[in-house]
Amino acid sequence: MSIPTSAGVGFRSERGPILIALMLTTGLVAIDSTILATAVPSIVDDLGGFAQFPWLFSIYLLAQAASVPVYAKLSDTIGRKPIVLIGIGLFLVGSVLCGFAWSMPALIAFRAVQGLGAGAVQPMAVTIAGDIYSVAERAKVQGYLASVWAISSVVGPTLGGVFSQFTSWRWIFFVNVPLCVLAGWMLIRTFHESIERRKHRIDYAGAILLTLGMSLLILAVLEGGQAWAWDSMWSIGAFALGGLLLVAFVFVERTAAEPVLPLWMFSRRLLVSTTLISLGVGAILIGLTSYVPTYLEGTIKVTPLVSGLAVAALTVGWPVSASLSGRFYLRIGFRNTALLGTSIAILGAVALVLTSSHPSVAFVAISCFIVGLGLGLIATPTLIAAQSSVAWNERGVVTGTNMFARSIGSSVGVAIFGAIANSIIGQSADGVHDPGTVQGASSAVFLAVAVVAVLTIGAGFAMPRARVEDVELSRPTAAPAD
Repeated sequence: MSIPTSAGVGFRSERGPILIALMLTTGLVAIDSTILATAVPSIVDDLGGFAQFPWLFSIYLLAQAASVPVYAKLSDTIGRKPIVLIGIGLFLVGSVLCGFAWSMPALIAFRAVQGLGAGAVQPMAVTIAGDIYSVAERAKVQGYLASVWAISSVVGPTLGGVFSQFTSWRWIFFVNVPLCVLAGWMLIRTFHESIERRKHRIDYAGAILLTLGMSLLILAVLEGGQAWAWDSMWSIGAFALGGLLLVAFVFVERTAAEPVLPLWMFSRRLLVSTTLISLGVGAILIGLTSYVPTYLEGTIKVTPLVSGLAVAALTVGWPVSASLSGRFYLRIGFRNTALLGTSIAILGAVALVLTSSHPSVAFVAISCFIVGLGLGLIATPTLIAAQSSVAWNERGVVTGTNMFARSIGSSVGVAIFGAIANSIIGQSADGVHDPGTVQGASSAVFLAVAVVAVLTIGAGFAMPRARVEDVELSRPTAAPAD
């Protein structure tokens, strides 16, 4: 593949326009993930369907997570550029359809189209960055991409509130149109890749089995204890059928000429350990972003804007440490950097637990910032280690699997943390209206987050003690260091 190789990571370097395009592309998903929450009351007032509105989030997450492995494999086959442009196109179409939605079921269906687009956009941006930047440069680049999420955590809810209050909630979707057009145009204009043209045998059976199997399992996790009871026929059936489809998927992949998710990934210690770490990162992230606002609003009655800013401290700490992580892993290695980050994340989570009996916006914001610092030192080095251990034609699958694992961690985390919180709230006569009950439930969730962080450090210890020069490949056929 032909890519710019000039030195420098800044916006004025030869690769600067590509970096700007990747940041803009990432911003599509980042803003969309935060802008909708503040508009839900307006949407329900207009379309009705209050009981159905959680599906606006669930169906998006489901479509995004289930499609990532398929896009990742296709990007290794036909190139990154076609896949990311397909993702932007789907996101654009989904956004327009959402803006014109006439009912809650229609809006839910169109959110699925958006999710299918997001499933290509986010991992491809990270993969392209891995293609065009060296190991030493990628930390700073990942810091730039992470900063997009930090900015979006403030801009998204603000825009959602402004559109809902002064214009119409439909503009939270229409605003994506110019962003999609600009992102697509910049990628077409600035990013060029040369792919070896040869006949490929697309693994249709594997793609279908993987998508259906994971969709059913994610659906069962997301809706278990919510739409239906965990021991209901629907829950058991979804888990059982999803599991059977994945078993069939494994058998298909063993004989596929170009498997959509190669089984060799699960035989490499570095890739398995970094995937497990990504699961933990997803769970920690969803635990804090979901329950910190509820904790602050339910205990000391702060406004949603104030509680949102407290959570934003987490997404501020992440890009700060992510951009600096290169200095650490180049000196002490990927494994030790990840262990350092996990230790910091544990410290922040424990601080949340210890201070939860005395609610304070300042304490929560500081604790979230500390956790964010830790996550930046975990997520970025482990992703870069995984990317660097394989050749170009495997990097899409590896990156997609890492991002997919984070989505699965978030999905499972939502279910586990929700069950913990609901069990405590259900024992109180006043439920969520009692500040003490909210405090108790939130404290239990924060403790569970700390436990997940401890388990994640265990996965960190499982990483191989490889130096940067041992992991980075120079030959397409080389295998990663274990």
